[in-house]
Amino acid sequence: MSPIRYRGRHRKPRPSRTGGLLRGGVLTGVVGSVAVTGSTSPALAAEKPTESTGELPALDLALAQGVDRATQATAAYATQAESQADWQNWQRAQSRAASQAGQAAAERRAEADRRAQEAREAEEARLAQEAQEAEEARERAAAAEAQTLSAPADEAPVTGTGADAVLSYVRAQLGDAYAMGASGPDAWDCSSLTQAAFATVGVSLPRVAADQSVAGTPVSLDALQPGDLLHWGGAGSAYHVAVYMGDGTFIGAQNPSTGVVQKTLDWDPPTGAVRVL
Repeated sequence: MSPIRYRGRHRKPRPSRTGGLLRGGVLTGVVGSVAVTGSTSPALAAEKPTESTGELPALDLALAQGVDRATQATAAYATQAESQADWQNWQRAQSRAASQAGQAAAERRAEADRRAQEAREAEEARLAQEAQEAEEARERAAAAEAQTLSAPADEAPVTGTGADAVLSYVRAQLGDAYAMGASGPDAWDCSSLTQAAFATVGVSLPRVAADQSVAGTPVSLDALQPGDLLHWGGAGSAYHVAVYMGDGTFIGAQNPSTGVVQKTLDWDPPTGAVRVL
């Protein structure tokens, strides 16, 4: 009888639980290393199921620790990302603020330049207007002087002769207006009135007060005679003239508020006088 050889039942090793976790992609890092080590001896695991089962608590602990580290890393990354976003928002806000400030400053500079330009233009216009008015006044004065010098001889005397004619002429202009550069017949300045008055007796006086103040013989204010030419300011630099009327009075084109008036010497004492006649 041939001996019967007993063949023992071959037990197929059960799949390692640890190997399944690895295939599922759950374990990483240290846990993965432990799992790989466990899966390298399937036969040993099959022969010692009790020991294989005993590995599970350690693997679960490693898995939990790995998940905890992943959670912490995720939280740290989220915090870092949030901080980065806040920093970028702050930078954008600063950039906008700087841009707005620069724009506001540019607008202020433009407004200041515009106002300065307007002021310059206004000043230039004013100066041009004054120059034009002065030129027109000179032209009127020259025309009046030419007209006076060319007047016929029979028109010169008004009443009487000499000083009487001068006094009559200025007296006839009382109440007329004062205007700088005017030469009559209804508005005068101081020197145009005296020039016209003395022209009635054939005496040609210069146009301006400074020149008229040296156009005759100087006389003392204590020895004045009617018809003398009074002046205010130094001889040769006088700024105002009038005709002495006698009895301590004079007639002159004083200013825009009074016009041609008769006043006493005490009202506005003159500086000096010249005798033209």
